Amino acid sequence: MAEKKRGLGRGLEALIPPAAEVSIPGVLEVPLESIRPNPSQPRRALDPHELEGLAVSIRENGIVQPLLVSHSPEGYQLIAGERRWRAARLAGLASVPVIVREVTPRDRLALALVENLQREDLDALEKAAAYKELTERFNMSQEEMARRVGVDRSTVTNTLRLLHLPEKAKAALLAGEISESHARALLGLASPGDQEAALATVLQRGLNVRQTEELIRRWGKIKPRRLRTVKRTPQDERLEEDLRRALGTRVNLERRGKRGRLVIHFYSEEELHALYQRLTAINEHNICST
Repeated sequence: MAEKKRGLGRGLEALIPPAAEVSIPGVLEVPLESIRPNPSQPRRALDPHELEGLAVSIRENGIVQPLLVSHSPEGYQLIAGERRWRAARLAGLASVPVIVREVTPRDRLALALVENLQREDLDALEKAAAYKELTERFNMSQEEMARRVGVDRSTVTNTLRLLHLPEKAKAALLAGEISESHARALLGLASPGDQEAALATVLQRGLNVRQTEELIRRWGKIKPRRLRTVKRTPQDERLEEDLRRALGTRVNLERRGKRGRLVIHFYSEEELHALYQRLTAINEHNICST
């Protein structure tokens, strides 16, 4: 499929200096090998099938939109257009059209981020990682990030929060098993163990976003009474989280000396039945194994 020619949009225009500041005016044709990739490229992975399709289009139609580059000691460094650059290499091009702009390192990252956001090329976690890099490397505020990439500040804040998900939830998000809205709902639980247990329930029951939000609301409301002389150990915390993951629901382990109690929560008759089946199946398996 031929790549669609798109405008740069307000976000990119705000970052690109005016024509008077361009070192080499207009569009240049430069050797492909003189261009180096952007080390701040927010996109971590490129679909090889998508690249091959773009390479076929480039062989037939050429590069419709020039790459955006800046000068570097080795020649040129990409600011935006890595997909086109890689596809041009696959297509066997010796040179490519470029527009030269001299920008700061943080604007180079912001430009790459804006381009990918406009093309919807970044997944949610790649966006979050790019926002984090803008914050940590370049001390950019969330307000400034939002203004530069043309989104609401709340969008930046909510995207950054996804980095606090446990690894299983991140993997489910990347695999498309849950949506960003599901992921944000899971963040309503403070404990990673609770988040993973809730995730297991969401996946097992195929909950939609509204049902997931309701599950989290009910989950967070339950505050089991603690025994007075409870002193939790790291082993207790780990055992509690292991039980949460294994059962797919909230579990509280409480000790008083060598005694205590184990509280297993359920939120519907269906969940109670599923827990019963799971626990009795575990017991039957142990009996059969002996």
